[in-house]
Amino acid sequence: MNSTPPEGQYPEAVENLRARTRQFIRETVIPAEPRPGQALNVSVRRDLAAAARAARVFAPHVPVEFGGQGLAVEHWSPVFQEAGYSPIGPAVLNAMAPDEGNMHMLNLIGTAEQKRRFLAPLAAGDISSCFAMTEPHPGAGSDPAALATTAVRDGNRWRINGHKRFTSGATLAGFAIVMARTDADAADGAHGASTGASMFLVPMDTPGVRLGAPIHTMDTYLPGGHSHLHFEDVLVPDSGVLGEAGLGFQYAQVRLGPARLTHCMRWLGLARRAMDIMLDRANTREIFGAHLAQLGIAQDMIAQSVMDIETSDAIIAKCARLLAVDAKAGSALSSVAKVHCSEAVYRVMDRAVQLCGGDGVSDGLPLMQYLNEVRPFRIYDGSTETHKWAIARRAAAERRRAVAGGEPFQGTAVSHEGER
Repeated sequence: MNSTPPEGQYPEAVENLRARTRQFIRETVIPAEPRPGQALNVSVRRDLAAAARAARVFAPHVPVEFGGQGLAVEHWSPVFQEAGYSPIGPAVLNAMAPDEGNMHMLNLIGTAEQKRRFLAPLAAGDISSCFAMTEPHPGAGSDPAALATTAVRDGNRWRINGHKRFTSGATLAGFAIVMARTDADAADGAHGASTGASMFLVPMDTPGVRLGAPIHTMDTYLPGGHSHLHFEDVLVPDSGVLGEAGLGFQYAQVRLGPARLTHCMRWLGLARRAMDIMLDRANTREIFGAHLAQLGIAQDMIAQSVMDIETSDAIIAKCARLLAVDAKAGSALSSVAKVHCSEAVYRVMDRAVQLCGGDGVSDGLPLMQYLNEVRPFRIYDGSTETHKWAIARRAAAERRRAVAGGEPFQGTAVSHEGER
């Protein structure tokens, strides 16, 4: 199986960037990968990022005026998949969460001054960031309506108090985008908003910001880990509000749709790497008088993996195109893509481990670490079960509206009593 995303379906400039990224990952990044289970050294990442700039593959999703390659969202997938072929590739290319999603949102809704102060250095890789949303129970997690962190007017400033957890990237971040509940008086009445949430740009050295204990998880490749983060009477000026006060939940959807999808892109790239390892082993490992690739059980595992990769690639491409023209519909479809891809990618990697036997669970091959990295993806950015609940609710609601609008009702059983 060709591990490269399909060619010919994207403009020539996109294909050229994909090819350059593929070459850079294989020739420069893969030889510098840390041993499985170990994190990428910060100085090594810095050197690799400089090489990525020289190769003109750095920050593929960032506008050209901020030093990126200027890819439109519908063209991200082939390049992000190539970056994801190495578990450290996205970080080296400055296309890793949470920075990538924060850059995208800042570019869409940030003011000129916010872009100068926060987006420009973030896009250049001079600083990193975090997105402070998740809270300890009973605060916001899968249910954002449970948001407990508050921001209250204090003259011409906002006073933020709250406790966040699983704040990915926080230990290395220069600033946080903080989601906080704002009272009714804080919202802009012109938009009809009342009690809701707002987003705030908060430098990590602001008085009252306190980095809490790290949360030790099975994944190790995301720079900056996952930490608790405390906000204790943190004062933020009006210029620190991202977008408009009271519209934070709407902006969250602007960020979350593409962010879910880029996770899918990156991990699908790594699934292609696992597939290549599995195929190389199957083509050379002899057992019971034949190569593994000639045995029916192994062939089934390989075929199932091909189907998982191809269906994931297709739904990512469809969702990316939809996001470019209809952000709301694209965000809804990104839930479907996230569930399908997170489950499919995990299956591919699990089969690769199984087919490689004892080597698959050792650090002689990187597969077990890949499995550790992608297992949390079924939880991060919304668990599979939460997304399924939302997907089902949307489907039922859409059908009710269609029937109310005149679509024929199909749910009535026809009695055939008395027929022969």
